[in-house]
Amino acid sequence: MQVLDTVFDALELPALKAHWHVVLLSTAAFQSIYLLSALISPVIFAKRFQFFSGYTPTNWHVHVVSSVHSILISLGSLYILFYDTELAANRVFGYSPFASDIYSVSCGYFIWDVMMAIRYVKYQGISMVFHGAAGFAVIFFAYRPFINYYGSIFLLYEASTPFLNFNWFMDKLGWTGSRTQLVNGIVLITVFFLARIVAGFTMSYRLWIELFSVKEMIPLSYWIIYGVANAVTSLLNVYWFGLMLRSLRKRFPKKPMTKAA
Repeated sequence: MQVLDTVFDALELPALKAHWHVVLLSTAAFQSIYLLSALISPVIFAKRFQFFSGYTPTNWHVHVVSSVHSILISLGSLYILFYDTELAANRVFGYSPFASDIYSVSCGYFIWDVMMAIRYVKYQGISMVFHGAAGFAVIFFAYRPFINYYGSIFLLYEASTPFLNFNWFMDKLGWTGSRTQLVNGIVLITVFFLARIVAGFTMSYRLWIELFSVKEMIPLSYWIIYGVANAVTSLLNVYWFGLMLRSLRKRFPKKPMTKAA
């Protein structure tokens, strides 16, 4: 479409010309998953859903969509990191159709997420609106193309989200404190630490080293957007990791040792 191509060129996001339809299809697909969950979840978990009230059923379906998105994006990000030779050859300005499709799926999700956050702002809070908008903006400007290789490691942060959601599901299903939840919690903390702390900080360091080597080619607005986003998410990841450790200890306290008589 000529009009859209002109708009994308004006925004200096030429890669979006080949992927805007994936963004829209992704948004529609996630809404379909939400509606599908609304149909089948109350049937599959009928014994528990009958006690759900208020925002809880909606929140369940939102968690289902979030889980699907995070699993898809995590698998796609792993492929980019280990098999996308096009991006590996140019980690700052490289482009590959597959990677851009993966980012488009996530971009579509964040559009859906923002719409849901606005619709249910009373329950989710305004912070979730900003969270979704920030996620969309960071991916949107990657269509320059820009840091598509490194973008995959930051999307890989989502690898911990399914386990976080599973923990929430277990609470709603009455499995709080169960051995299954304990195992899920350990896996959650392990994946979170590896993906967000170890890989996140390591790749952030490498990213900024490469960016400074080509600093003359990067607009000031990109330094601000990605600099703030990287700093904030890094600090939040450390903060959330501490919260998860405390939560796990609280849910599963050590049993006091009893002295033998």
